[in-house]
Amino acid sequence: MKILVTGGAGFIGSHCADAFLEHGHDVVIVDNLSSGRRENIPQRAGFYHMDIADEALKEVIAEERPEVICHHAAQVSVRISVEDPVMDAEINIIGGIKLANLALSQGVKKIIFSSTGGAIYGEQEAFPATESHPLRPVSPYGVAKLSFEKYLGYYQQVFGLRHCILRYSNIYGPRQDPFGEAGVVAIFAERFLDEKQPVINGDGGQTRDFLYVGDVARANVMALDLEGSHCLNTGTGQTTSINTIFHMLRDLTGSDLPEVHGPEKQGEQRRSVISPELAGKTMGWKPEMGLKEGLSLTVDYFRDQDRQLRV
Repeated sequence: MKILVTGGAGFIGSHCADAFLEHGHDVVIVDNLSSGRRENIPQRAGFYHMDIADEALKEVIAEERPEVICHHAAQVSVRISVEDPVMDAEINIIGGIKLANLALSQGVKKIIFSSTGGAIYGEQEAFPATESHPLRPVSPYGVAKLSFEKYLGYYQQVFGLRHCILRYSNIYGPRQDPFGEAGVVAIFAERFLDEKQPVINGDGGQTRDFLYVGDVARANVMALDLEGSHCLNTGTGQTTSINTIFHMLRDLTGSDLPEVHGPEKQGEQRRSVISPELAGKTMGWKPEMGLKEGLSLTVDYFRDQDRQLRV
């Protein structure tokens, strides 16, 4: 089938594009390259350099005729959403609605949406959180993701446009941006390799559900064949502290830099972990990559990137 991947030059979107191609599908990517990189785009994928809000996107969808849209284009920073909630809403809510309208008018059969399994639940009262956990986002980013989930429900109920919402836990792996404010694995790995001091926010006891990017790409492939509409967590159901991540990455990089702590990050969740049980029952998905192996692959990627820069 033909799949249009928005944000397909980005970290997760490019891995999904690779996985779709590996399974024999045709892929077209739309990305404004605000955070995505041209080198992430698979050679066999079509590419349009544009924003999802561009009027020309209608012509792209009309010409390419995708059966499925895999929607990863987004404003992805919780911090930026707090600083500028209007901009966040324009991209993550209004941009999504425009895309859904185009999908409906051009005969697209399904939207796969990359939502959040951390920000959407807020401070959890049950661990790991299932899809029935109360939805209490405490950031504009989480509110926007939840809002577009509700819009997808509207488009399905009123117009029959199917969807699969995948609520991601903390995704890490090759191609993640090591210079942003999110993505602790990439940030720490790059700093260790550059022999620059990583700084742990607060006491480092905060825990997250770390999922390797290859596992989430596989979930997107499996979502293609689901009948009906679904909302599924994609996480490991396991928690790992930031202190543990620090020490694992220090060992993998061979660094001897000390453990240094900085101020606590305001508004940061203390504990976030989601259950993959429903995804297992619904489409047979479960995480396969172990944390140590996934971190090792990620370190290898950043080490290779550093070598290429020095050549």
